[in-house]
Amino acid sequence: MNQQLKIKPDDTRARIMDTAEALFRRLGYAKTAVADIAAELKMSPANVYRFFPSKSAIVEAICQRCLGELEERAWAVARSRGSAAERIERLVIEILTYHRENHLVDQRVNDMVLAAIELSWEAIRVHKEHMRMVFESILREGVESGEFERVDPRETSRLLMISLVHFCHPVLVAQYLQDQEDLEGDARATVRFLLRAITPRS
Repeated sequence: MNQQLKIKPDDTRARIMDTAEALFRRLGYAKTAVADIAAELKMSPANVYRFFPSKSAIVEAICQRCLGELEERAWAVARSRGSAAERIERLVIEILTYHRENHLVDQRVNDMVLAAIELSWEAIRVHKEHMRMVFESILREGVESGEFERVDPRETSRLLMISLVHFCHPVLVAQYLQDQEDLEGDARATVRFLLRAITPRS
């Protein structure tokens, strides 16, 4: 049987996304055309358009996939062992590490991220709310155990995310990396400083 018949549409979509992301990193987002992606895959541009109506749609799909990966990693930290304070610190470091692993200091990658943020604003909004819920779940456990003061976990999670934006926003992380700052050290110090505000004094 012809192997082509066994390829599922989802597999083809994934191959297109993988190839596009690799080209965006190598050539830059602006310089990569759908024709380049098709040529790399040894298929016609028309075939690529069967799965994605535009280059923007490919970027949005890559963005959503990346956000999903980050959300899974965040929930894994939230469900891990340790005090609530330890898990919040690990969560911020996990987010920071994820963005650093994606080499956002590379301007070509940064351009793709900026395009994804602009094109996928609704997906970004949903992702931010999803991540806020991860923070909230840890805070709620900390409040219930007496580790934290009886604050409103929902509102506190929102304020934490605002305060920690430099360590959780991909573009700001890239800027920090370019300045060669001790980003992880700053992140840990900031988390500990913020959590002192809701930790009961003995």
